[in-house]
Amino acid sequence: MDAMQHINNTVYFRYFEDVRVVMLEKLEVFDLAKRLNVGPVVASTRCDYRAPLVYPDTITTVAWVEDIQEKRYAMKYEIYSHNQERCVAEGEALIVYCDFKTGKSCPIPVETLEGLKAFVAKQ
Repeated sequence: MDAMQHINNTVYFRYFEDVRVVMLEKLEVFDLAKRLNVGPVVASTRCDYRAPLVYPDTITTVAWVEDIQEKRYAMKYEIYSHNQERCVAEGEALIVYCDFKTGKSCPIPVETLEGLKAFVAKQ
């Protein structure tokens, strides 16, 4: 909690990161990154705060993928407060694949690209 007695705004980005890491683990991205020396990098991120989170509360963070391109994709996030019974924050991140040797963007590996499709939100 911060000086205003609610969860600090930076913590929301940790919640986004937590759900992003779960997805990357399911896609086995970390093993692939070690093998190929390429992987995802957060190029930009943002959060729209809808209501403050106040301790104690239980939250659910959901994420999905949109706009998959050759070298990048967008991740969308929502954080739901169980106490408030509503969405308290919405966010997004632009994820770009990077060749760690050159420091430049590179194509997303085929196996990851195929796996990402499972995380695209159903219309």
